[in-house]
Amino acid sequence: MEKRSFGNTGLDVSRLTFGCGAVGGLMTKGDAADQDRAIAWARDNGINFFDTAAAYGNGTSEANLGRALNGNTDGIVVSTKVGLNNDDLTDIAGAVARSLDASLTRLKLDHVDIFQLHNTLGRPDFRGTLNVDQVLDDVIPAFEKLKDAGKTRFLGFTAKGDADDLHKLVKCGAFSSAQVFYNLLVPSAGEAVPANYPADDFRQLLNVALDNGVGSIGVRVLAGGALSGSEARHPLGMASVDPIGSETDYATDVRRARQFIPLVEAGHAASLPELAIRYVISNPALSTTEIGIATLEELQQAAAAVNKGPLSDDALAQIKKVQAGFAV
Repeated sequence: MEKRSFGNTGLDVSRLTFGCGAVGGLMTKGDAADQDRAIAWARDNGINFFDTAAAYGNGTSEANLGRALNGNTDGIVVSTKVGLNNDDLTDIAGAVARSLDASLTRLKLDHVDIFQLHNTLGRPDFRGTLNVDQVLDDVIPAFEKLKDAGKTRFLGFTAKGDADDLHKLVKCGAFSSAQVFYNLLVPSAGEAVPANYPADDFRQLLNVALDNGVGSIGVRVLAGGALSGSEARHPLGMASVDPIGSETDYATDVRRARQFIPLVEAGHAASLPELAIRYVISNPALSTTEIGIATLEELQQAAAAVNKGPLSDDALAQIKKVQAGFAV
């Protein structure tokens, strides 16, 4: 699989990142043998970036990834995350340090390559509210201490929240990585959208990241599964998934996703998931695309889609017409 330079890190990462989250579910609920098989297949087929978080299955994902890797990180990149609750804000440095130490224990590693903040910025979510000034004044210094201690090589954050805050953090110089929400239904990280487009306007964050030497990880590229075109969920995955970025609900996202089916019928891709994956990798500003999986077969299909390469100019033009129809 093709690899890309990842921001200013000097790392070369595969165009496809192995997501270990709960939306897909393999690494939180799957059988150990299936997990080991998928990770081994990924490594054998050139996928060298594995992303997890303390929140995925309450540490289960990290523990399973640690078991499967068994300390062998030769040639691969591992990232994990910390999410801060309101109760943590009185001792951010302590909360961050404790979280990473626990993550490293579960991962059976003495350091990770990238340690990422896993909070919504400037908006309340289930953890509470974290604002950009708290990140700049308290979170970054706490992260820097862990970097100085050799527990992480690079710092990153999940680019969820107010666009002004996200742009500010990308430009602040402390972060080498950003997880960016980008898909057929939420295209604004990659291109300008009209003011009435029914999704967050991330104001071409991918280009801002590229210009500032920040590696970008495209996340929710299948819109939590909605871009399969079906509301059915795999038993290992989350039973319900709230959309991120789109100003709607999952069922509406599925209905909108199905409006791209004519492109599949016209032969631009073999399936809606393939169309969705190849859409995001058509943007040269995106470093890598993360996919969450329930099965090895889903991983293999995603890898095949990435290896097919970007969509044609004709397909991209037709996609823009469909997207324009959402802004009414």
